Amino acid sequence: MTSSRSPRRVGAVLAVVVVASAGTGPPARPHPWPGSEGETLSERIALPPGWTRLEVEAGSFGAWLRRLPLRPGRPPVRLFDGRLKANQDAHEAVVAIDVGRGDLQQCADAVIRLRAEWLWEHGCEAAIAFRFTSGDLARWEAWKGGQRPRVSGSRVEWVASARPDGSYASFRRYLAAVFAYAGSLSLARELVPVPDPLQVEPGDVFVQGGSPGHAVLVVDVATDAEGHRWFLLVQSYMPAQEIHLLCNPATPGSPWYAAAAAGFLATPEWTFRFADLRRFPPVACGPETWR
Repeated sequence: MTSSRSPRRVGAVLAVVVVASAGTGPPARPHPWPGSEGETLSERIALPPGWTRLEVEAGSFGAWLRRLPLRPGRPPVRLFDGRLKANQDAHEAVVAIDVGRGDLQQCADAVIRLRAEWLWEHGCEAAIAFRFTSGDLARWEAWKGGQRPRVSGSRVEWVASARPDGSYASFRRYLAAVFAYAGSLSLARELVPVPDPLQVEPGDVFVQGGSPGHAVLVVDVATDAEGHRWFLLVQSYMPAQEIHLLCNPATPGSPWYAAAAAGFLATPEWTFRFADLRRFPPVACGPETWR
């Protein structure tokens, strides 16, 4: 339930985040992304008889999401500070990815995190850019070059105030800044409405922008014997917490959700409309155009 943050509210928060991330604790380490040991989402979540996974382009965001690593079994979901989330009935599995050090990686932020990590892994650094709630664009390449946001009221100005640093640790500090300034409202504005929710694809996002608002990410899609699409959802929530695969309250024992042309999508902690389905615009990366 990430609020739609603004620069006026979070200027002080950003300063704390950047300083804390550069502190004396253990350095940020990249997660052992897909290809590491352990079960991936597509390996763990079996298809019912007669179903097939929707074909996606190799290397695409959707293909990458299917390879997200899951923690063994069904462990509890933990908050950013190590405490247990109050509601332990909403998840089917926990994604084996760190939360970060502060109360920042909430719902829309988790979507941004996964999208940015996919682009990073594929070397598409020029395409890593997200808008703050103010509308200002935060480009990773600008941050990498030493630019930082300077806030004056609701105005954001990027100024050269740090040494150039293209390391993964710097990338994570960039994301922490984006999380502090962005939210469900800015994410909803960035994404493109999906005209027909029956054609849901991996990588799509159900998002309601606002304060509060919420966002969940479609990480897999399958079709049944009749050609109907079904999908899996992950989320973070508030306070910031581990990304987890949602169970479906309408079908106990199965995390799959049925696509619909209209109406409501009830998840364990939020109710969306199918009209809330959005999609990331394609991005250019070298000779490729990715979804």
